[in-house]
Amino acid sequence: MAGIGFELRKLIRKDTLLSLLKAYAFAGLISSGPWVLSILGMLLIGFLAVSTRGSDLAVVQFQVTVTNIIGLSLVLTGGFQLAFTRFVADRLFEKKADIVFGNYLAVLLVVTAMGILLIVPAAFLFFQDTSLLYKLLLLGCFVTVSCIWISTVFLSGLKEYVAIVGLYGLGYAVATIAAALLKGGGLEGLLTGFLIGQVVLLVGMHCLIARNFNIASKVSFLAFDKKLRYPTLFWIGVLYNLGAWIDKVIFWYWPSTSTPIIGILRSSVVYDLPVFLAYLSIIPGMAIFLVRIETDFVEFYDGFYNAVREGGSLETIEKHRNSMVETIRTGLLEILKIQTIAILLFVVAGAAVLRFIGISELYVPLLTIQSVAAGLQVLFLSILTVYFYLDERRTVLMLCILFVLSNASLTFISLRLGPAYYGYGFAISLLISVVAGVKALEKSMAELEYTTFMRR
Repeated sequence: MAGIGFELRKLIRKDTLLSLLKAYAFAGLISSGPWVLSILGMLLIGFLAVSTRGSDLAVVQFQVTVTNIIGLSLVLTGGFQLAFTRFVADRLFEKKADIVFGNYLAVLLVVTAMGILLIVPAAFLFFQDTSLLYKLLLLGCFVTVSCIWISTVFLSGLKEYVAIVGLYGLGYAVATIAAALLKGGGLEGLLTGFLIGQVVLLVGMHCLIARNFNIASKVSFLAFDKKLRYPTLFWIGVLYNLGAWIDKVIFWYWPSTSTPIIGILRSSVVYDLPVFLAYLSIIPGMAIFLVRIETDFVEFYDGFYNAVREGGSLETIEKHRNSMVETIRTGLLEILKIQTIAILLFVVAGAAVLRFIGISELYVPLLTIQSVAAGLQVLFLSILTVYFYLDERRTVLMLCILFVLSNASLTFISLRLGPAYYGYGFAISLLISVVAGVKALEKSMAELEYTTFMRR
């Protein structure tokens, strides 16, 4: 999200209640808008299909297929997202913007090839009872969504935040309309509508990127050069996304908590909907995280490293370091407070919400613990972001490994213990990761002057 701080600072410095509300609303829109629009688009497609006498089974198969596409594509492209963003940032710093677009095309080609190599054999091995059209749509949707993740993070680096949200809105609006028109084709019709919307979204992003760079440049694979690669960033991207999804996958394939849907794909009604609802609670926390990190923290961060580069006094350097520490502490506490309020709202209104969507009130405890986990994930993401600013990639990698291993092992334990413990594996794994991250961050900030001078 580099660069968004400039817009947020303009709003905050007006020093009025309205400007402050605008800043938090803008941050919430930027940080959560694409995700919320994606989920709402999928739900709206399902609602329109069912309300017009469409097949309930086709809708469930559609939603489960798309959910798996999103999860697997995030894991597949997570490493490319981070590593390529760093590559682009380095080339722009070196004033070599003319080679960026060619490398962007190369990354898209590699992601597309990986998608084909993964999905084509999987489609014929694990979806033998489905139509050829379904297999082709599965491939098309997976490749397109994977390319969208690369384009999204690339546009974020270009500070095209409002354009990203607008394109997501357009893409999912087109997907909803197209799916509604093609619902007569059953599952294949819904997937075709979804694919049309994703293609519109991807083409729109591609046009925005082409507007900013020299599109005449040839395809270049310089981003994959051994000297310019960032293997730690690659594995961080893979492991963070794997950690965020692995508990869902375990619940999908645990016999007592899941049902087969289509081919090899399964779903867990027990787990999926409460998790989705809980994630809606992170919007205010993400807004606060973005405002605090991209305004106060970045200002003191720039002051610290400018003082180091320009030969500032030790007193000035320590002053900026102490301000960074205070900003981190304040930001984490504010996120904790707002997420606590969100959790309390879920406790109060959880039963009514579950009744409204037709789920038993017995799932209220799961909804509550998942909202706790969602809040902890915002804290975890905040800590990782600070480490990215400090360029402590190895520490981030260790924290992501801890997240994956603890989430997988504790989720298995919670399944063994029974329904009363569902969701605790994910929540406790994030609590462990957050505590470990805070402890490590305290040590890193205490030694910041030493590490800065000794490394550089």
